[in-house]
Amino acid sequence: MAQELIDKPLKIDTRPLWLILLDRTARYQVFAGLAAVCIILFRLSPPQGLAPAGYHAIILFGATVFLWVSGLLPIAVTALLSMVLIPLLGIMDAKRTYALFGNEAVFFILGAFILAAAMTGSGLSARLARAMLARFGKTPKRLAFTVFLLSAVLSFCMSEHAVAAMMFPVVTEISESLGLEKMKSRYAKLLFMAIAWGCIIGGIATFLGGARAPLAVGMLRESSGLDFTFFEWTLAAIVIVGPLLVLGFLLLARFFPPDVESVEEGRRFLNRKRLEAGRMSYGELVVATVMTVTIGCWMFLGRETGLAAIAILATAVLFALRIVSWSMIEEYVNWGIILMYGGALALASALEKSGAALWLVNKGLGIFTPSPFAVIAVISLVSILLTECISHAAVVAILMPIGMTLAKGIGMDLRVMTLAIALPAGLAYCLPMGTPATAIVYASGFLRSRDIIAPGALIMLVSWFLFLTSAWFVWPLIGLSI
Repeated sequence: MAQELIDKPLKIDTRPLWLILLDRTARYQVFAGLAAVCIILFRLSPPQGLAPAGYHAIILFGATVFLWVSGLLPIAVTALLSMVLIPLLGIMDAKRTYALFGNEAVFFILGAFILAAAMTGSGLSARLARAMLARFGKTPKRLAFTVFLLSAVLSFCMSEHAVAAMMFPVVTEISESLGLEKMKSRYAKLLFMAIAWGCIIGGIATFLGGARAPLAVGMLRESSGLDFTFFEWTLAAIVIVGPLLVLGFLLLARFFPPDVESVEEGRRFLNRKRLEAGRMSYGELVVATVMTVTIGCWMFLGRETGLAAIAILATAVLFALRIVSWSMIEEYVNWGIILMYGGALALASALEKSGAALWLVNKGLGIFTPSPFAVIAVISLVSILLTECISHAAVVAILMPIGMTLAKGIGMDLRVMTLAIALPAGLAYCLPMGTPATAIVYASGFLRSRDIIAPGALIMLVSWFLFLTSAWFVWPLIGLSI
């Protein structure tokens, strides 16, 4: 202990006491400042044309957005706090507010999380990853492309951050077996970036890649009664995902050309891991069967039965067959996102029912009313940029009530507006805080910030252009006309 104290001497802060106190209490000063601003605004009279309930809803909305962006409180706690304040501020009655926790979207994402946990906990996803990499990764570029494509395909049926967390140790093992140097190896950068971009691009293809799609569809259903089937959403998204998978890997290969001649050592390592794992277990076989049947039911029976009902029935089968346990589910399921859902749905409903969303649209985005395509372009750009700073689900919660009201005002298909917000909200490439997949690969130590930001800015522009092209030329062919 004495030696440790000598090795790590105490550091004395020589700044003035008032400056130390100011620094140590900065968080509480921000909270106090936010509370003071809100109290002052609440005491002011509402603007002309806006009811008091709507005015209070806008103030609460602004405070919630500030807390989401600043990260002063966990996102789930912020959402729950806004939900509690809605009836306390007289915006909407308590019974209607808390009933929104029973929205189908909440139960769908809960079922999806449990199914993903079963894939990860049973070892099925890791087995699939090693088998695919060992089978198809015979050259450096083919191995990198397999990492990229596998990350994307797994993100079709699992949360993208779960896929990134699963692929990360596999690629780390490959990098170590090949002796790749941190910060120096271009090939290591290619492999880790392939995880991030594969997860991001694949994550928008279906309802299962992240929280934003079920949340957006839940808000659409709550606002208008309209809906998407699993197949309809995937059909609208795949016309963007397909080209992005090709262009994305070409860009990665251009930014990070491989600097190794062979990956044979890495393939031998993967094969050893496969042999150690042995044959597929009973649990893996059951999970694979249940997932296949569940996705089929979502595609063909989703509209009649409901996506949430199918998801919960599938999880009940896994529990009945003792493939998963509650303690295992608690380890893998992101309960904070589920809690955030209820609060976000309640806040969106409060903005709409109180007239606040309509007032915001008339004051803010009314200049784009003559051109529906301009509305789509602007709101999708705002969505994709905002997602670089805060979570996907928070972006959807912020923009959906405004977008729904704006779409109703100009006679636009509300389903198109839903896609214009939710799909770009999943395409954050530039900053580690934008998406968990990027944060995970950045933590590898193989990448610098500029390795992520420069290629990310380019693929983000490509993604936005592909989105607008699909919205203008392709979506009308499948019944989604602007």
